[in-house]
This record gives sequence, structure tokens and C-alpha cells, in this order.
Amino acid sequence: MTEHIKIPLERIAVLVGPKGQTKELIEKKSTATLNIDSESGDVEIANPTDPLMGMRAKEVVQAIARGFSPEKALKLFDHDLLMFETIDLSNIARTEKDLMRIRGRLIGKDGKTREIFETLTNAYISVYGKTISLIGYPEQNTVARTGINMLLEGSAHGPVYSFLEKKKSDLKRAELGL
Repeated sequence: MTEHIKIPLERIAVLVGPKGQTKELIEKKSTATLNIDSESGDVEIANPTDPLMGMRAKEVVQAIARGFSPEKALKLFDHDLLMFETIDLSNIARTEKDLMRIRGRLIGKDGKTREIFETLTNAYISVYGKTISLIGYPEQNTVARTGINMLLEGSAHGPVYSFLEKKKSDLKRAELGL
């Protein structure tokens, strides 16, 4: 089983890591070999001895490509239920100006909005290029995605934060199995 992924050229150094450490760690955890073409951005994930971990390697590479730090992306190997998902903004943003406005609403001044989302949902969020990506458990991603959609549809930040606050207690109860 071999997977091929194309990643942005500016993310290759992050994927490789200092002295190749990130690449080595992904190979070790995934039981696969990563072949990275730094000219084209093509990444080949080849011959995993554990097919499930090979599939996880693809998600880890995609998460790093979508702006997550290796530390956050590598968590996907440690928890079976953690999910990586991406929301494509290219259908919503008709112009570069639209995209900048949408990204600004999601990131907030000095990253405050993204930080509030992460704090209230316990999901990691990355806004990169024309995408918003999430790493979290299914229920965390669902709440984060709903809040993001509220912002994308034009809701003011206040009501979105209130929604997230209410859902935070639901998520806490779900974690505790109540």
C-alpha cells in the first residue's frame, strides 16, 4: 500500500523537522517510509507494516501540510478516536478579499478567536491557505465545526462564544460518560 500526497513547499521543512527528526518519528510510529520530494511537494507514504498506522501517517502528513505543528499532528498516532478534518473555504470565499475577511473572523485579533474555540472545544484548529482544519474527538470537532459555520454564515462572535460555552459543559459530561 502506497499513498501519495502533495503538500505546500513551505511546509516541507516542518514535515522533515530539525535534522530529519519529525520525518523519522512519523516513520517510526507509522511503520511506513516517507519519500519527500522537496522540489514538487510530493510525499509518498510507502510500505507500512501496519496498514492502520500507514493510514494515520497520511493524516499526520496532511495535518502538518494544513498548518498544524508536528507536536499536534503526531497526537493522531496516540489516540484512535482523534480525527483530522478539513473545511475548504474556496466555495465560500469568492475573492481573495473574501478569503482574508473570513480568515480574519476565524483567527481574530492576535489569534484570540481561534484560541477561544480551542479552549472551549478542546479541539486544535489551524487556519491555513483556503482551509480550516481540526484535530479532535468527533464530538469536539462537531461543536467546533458548528461554531465555525455560524461565523462563516455571518453570526456575531458573541452568540458563537455563548453557543461554545453551552456546548463545553455538554462535552465535559460526555468525557465523564454522564
